Amino acid sequence: MLKNYFKIAFRNLIKNKVYSFINISGLAVGMAATIMIGLWVTDELNFNNHFKNKSTIAQVFQHQTNNGDIRTMNAIPRPLEFALRQDYADNFKHIIMASWEQPRYLKFGETNIYRTGNAMQEDAPDMLDLDIISGIKNGLKDKNSIMLSESVAKSLFGSETALGKIVKVNNEDDLIVTSVYRDIPTNNSFSEMEYIIPWKHYVTTQPWLELSKDAWGNNSFQLFVQINEGTTMEVVTSKIIDIKKNSSSETAEYNPQLFLLPMKDWYLRSDFENGVQSGGRIENVWLFGVIGLFILLLACINFVNLSTARSEKRATEVGIRKSIGSQRSQLIFQFLSESFLIVFLSFIVALGLVLLFLNGFNNLASKAIVFPWENLQFWLISLAFVIITAFLAGSYPAIYLSSFNPVAVLKGTFKSGRYSSLPRKILVVAQFTVSVALIIGTLVVMNQIQFSKDRPVGYDKEGLIQIPVMSNEFIGKKDIMRNQFIASGGALEMTGTSGPMTNVWSNRSGYTWDGKPADFQEDLAYTSVSYEFVETLGLKVTAGRGFSREFASDSNAVLLNETAVKYMGLIDPIGKFIRDSDTEDPSPPLKIVGVVEDMIIQSPYSPVKQAMYVFDSEDNTAFYNVRLNPEKSTSENLSLIEGVFKKNFPNTPFDYQFVDEEYGAKFESEERVASLARVFTVLAIFISCLGLFGLASFVAEQRTKEIGVRKVLGASISQLWLLLSKDFITLVFIALLIASPLAYYIMGQWLQKFSYRTTVSWDVFAIACFGALIITLITVSFQAIKAATSNPVKSLRTE
Repeated sequence: MLKNYFKIAFRNLIKNKVYSFINISGLAVGMAATIMIGLWVTDELNFNNHFKNKSTIAQVFQHQTNNGDIRTMNAIPRPLEFALRQDYADNFKHIIMASWEQPRYLKFGETNIYRTGNAMQEDAPDMLDLDIISGIKNGLKDKNSIMLSESVAKSLFGSETALGKIVKVNNEDDLIVTSVYRDIPTNNSFSEMEYIIPWKHYVTTQPWLELSKDAWGNNSFQLFVQINEGTTMEVVTSKIIDIKKNSSSETAEYNPQLFLLPMKDWYLRSDFENGVQSGGRIENVWLFGVIGLFILLLACINFVNLSTARSEKRATEVGIRKSIGSQRSQLIFQFLSESFLIVFLSFIVALGLVLLFLNGFNNLASKAIVFPWENLQFWLISLAFVIITAFLAGSYPAIYLSSFNPVAVLKGTFKSGRYSSLPRKILVVAQFTVSVALIIGTLVVMNQIQFSKDRPVGYDKEGLIQIPVMSNEFIGKKDIMRNQFIASGGALEMTGTSGPMTNVWSNRSGYTWDGKPADFQEDLAYTSVSYEFVETLGLKVTAGRGFSREFASDSNAVLLNETAVKYMGLIDPIGKFIRDSDTEDPSPPLKIVGVVEDMIIQSPYSPVKQAMYVFDSEDNTAFYNVRLNPEKSTSENLSLIEGVFKKNFPNTPFDYQFVDEEYGAKFESEERVASLARVFTVLAIFISCLGLFGLASFVAEQRTKEIGVRKVLGASISQLWLLLSKDFITLVFIALLIASPLAYYIMGQWLQKFSYRTTVSWDVFAIACFGALIITLITVSFQAIKAATSNPVKSLRTE
């Protein structure tokens, strides 16, 4: 019997080629989109699954209250490590201090590369469960050791063994390779950690690091922990929450509260709003998960609509089967078998589409997803996916078709009924409601990105490069390099800074100034800069002046941005002083010599932070910022600058970043969401139009004789086109009325997470509505015009 069901189902597919193609292609596209979204969601949810101890690993965060606002950060003072080891050691299996990921020069022989890595304490390889390819697990025990990732080891040593080789770091320190570990997977918080140097070595490289042992106010480090079995993150948090506040009077005013953020939340739930965990990337996971289900639902709606629309053509078959003894359950099973066959064929086509487009999808989503051929769980889920989709798509048509009265059918008195098309109309409205809502949502996301890109950045980022110079060999060479860069003709100007122009590396407090409120808790972005800072970046000075070599007093000078002037409550700030409130600090006060326009250094979606630019009198330069010569090509400028660089630092690779590209990278996350949304919106529209095309074809076929009669009586092609199109246009118009307020509310809520945001403007709805109507007309018109231009004689003679 089962064989017979599938034989009949296959014959029906062959007999009705157009409808079979529409059903299979629509379901295949919907299933392919759902599979790719499912793979993406799985990859997101499995972030950090590489670690077998992930359920017990956490990072120490802290809340700080600043003028009534609670700020959450993962920057931690060094003394916290000692306090945890001394008083709370029984709660932890591992306590790991770490630096921030930082690029360094790694040299062996003539090979010199620039790679990113971390300094970590010696238990880190065990806690992170690094996959050691060669060498010892505890590769950080020796102060002068280094652990390399497999790819870095190959870059430095080729096919030679790395163990025991000496790597020169930043052209200063000789470290012995003790271990090589397999590259950490990309869906991992430590994926960019290409090498690890011992914490004991790191803290002796610079004097300030040694001084940080007792500085509770210096939040410059990261602290990772693994809690013991038998306790929980909440319990440990309750014990350590007030350590910092109770240990240091200098930080007590900020009411610091420590807590553990579990590894499972680092990637997906790392956003905090006024001290409360508010989400993060998990919002995108939910968003695209829902979109995937909607796309599959749209494809299923096509199947339901086309199956029920053709009910009269199957009525005779149902009547005959019932009259010779078929039970309704048997008929339902037959129609479900047809549904299963169509879904199964669609699934095969969908797998082909996934394999064909997976690389492109990876590029779009910035992923490295591979098709899970050997994953049994994937195939079991796929089987369930096919079965559920078959039932979802086929249940209503099966129940509907099997309900026909055999007597009425065989007597020829069966009619579909006045309201038989109502469910189909409702489903078409649902399809286009989803499609239009996706169009509006995508347009709003794109508008928000463009709105932020158009925001004035406060400096000229075009033609500006930054060269990292974070090693001792660059100390004292700043003015020499500036003069030579300019003399080469490749640069107009250069300035040194202690941080990049696209991020804030340091925040400072503990300052006083005349008129400062007694209870004011300042928080200032701090960057030390050299001469020509204003000229190189193209900053606009709104009061006073920039730093100048003509003034010896500028060695203790400071520039403020406009936000800092308002934040500090300064009126006529030029010539006023900012003092360090630490009485043990002998440094002289800083004289305000100028105010500059706000620069966007952090997120382009957030307000500009109050910032101070202090003259660099101690050569704390981390970047050379070079303004390229606009009269020469970029490649020529870079060649000239590289020549000067290699002449002065022959053993150091020339590495640079375009500031405009680094700034552009701040939009990557939202642009990725917009790109994915565009793709899935197009797929949703395609699926909806496929269904609309099928229904239009059916309606034209059903009304063949009516069209012939109307043509004979003098109806024009435009009148017939309007006759066949108006019902579909009405349905789409209803969908627009439903989708518009729904999308307005949802996207209004989404925009709330941006401090600097656009509005949901009327033109978005105009474009979406106009586009949906045009697409509908194009889809329906093909069948409508084809029917309207057909020969009426032929249609009237056909029985």
